[in-house]
Amino acid sequence: MSSNPPRCLALDHLKTPIGTALLVSDEHGRIRALDWSDCEARLHRLLRRHYGAIILKAGPAPQAITAALNDYFAGDLGRLAAIPWDTNGTPFQRKVWRALQTIPPGATASYGEMAARLKLANAARAVGLANGANPISVVVPCHRLIGADGALTGYAGGLARKQWLLAHEGAAIRVGGI
Repeated sequence: MSSNPPRCLALDHLKTPIGTALLVSDEHGRIRALDWSDCEARLHRLLRRHYGAIILKAGPAPQAITAALNDYFAGDLGRLAAIPWDTNGTPFQRKVWRALQTIPPGATASYGEMAARLKLANAARAVGLANGANPISVVVPCHRLIGADGALTGYAGGLARKQWLLAHEGAAIRVGGI
């Protein structure tokens, strides 16, 4: 769980090359969720799951977050690391989400490889479930996890977005898996 669960969050929109991103931030300037406008129902489900009854109101995301995301989409891939984030989740989920940030842009890992990195060799499915519950798309790079055979596998924002993100980052991907 986050140390200070918010009572009120701000919702902003950011145009990107792969659609409009929904940015949810807190009063401390941290991103709490990033999803896509065509996945808004999922965003609200995850917010309820992580925070319960909160107030979500329209408001601008911190300029540092939007600038870093715009820089990332313009090709400065390292800018994601500058975005402060926080979210609720189980200790295991948060461990997986922190581990996702150790996969550099242009690289991928399988669910099994990530489980092994976490010293939980038989937990590939649990890693997959935690990955799928990640509320902060792109910033917490769940798109960098792929199937053991190198094929693209599920991405809540759609496999076309996952393919775009990986290609944008220069990752070698097996497109036949889509």
